Amino acid sequence: MSRAQILLAIVGLAAITVITRGFFMIAARETPLPDWLREALRYAPLAALVAVIVPDIAMTDGHLVSTWKDARLFGALVGALTFWRWRHLLATILAGAAAFLALRLVLGW
Repeated sequence: MSRAQILLAIVGLAAITVITRGFFMIAARETPLPDWLREALRYAPLAALVAVIVPDIAMTDGHLVSTWKDARLFGALVGALTFWRWRHLLATILAGAAAFLALRLVLGW
């Protein structure tokens, strides 16, 4: 790419970033959201987290995990059970990571 193309790409990406991040601040007044949209947006962070985490747990090199001897599966299960029981985020992370690490180090999974 030439210097002009690189500069154009940087300026274009900066403009897109400013417009998308400042979109809600540009309007003169607050735009009311419909109740159905406000309700749907409550689940967006959870949906994004699931979309990122589930493929990492259930897939290896683009294919579904073919064996139950996978430390990621058990780490996720221990984390889910910990959250279900105690509803504590830090305990969930620590329990899942400990199970994952133990299975990796001890059993070599």
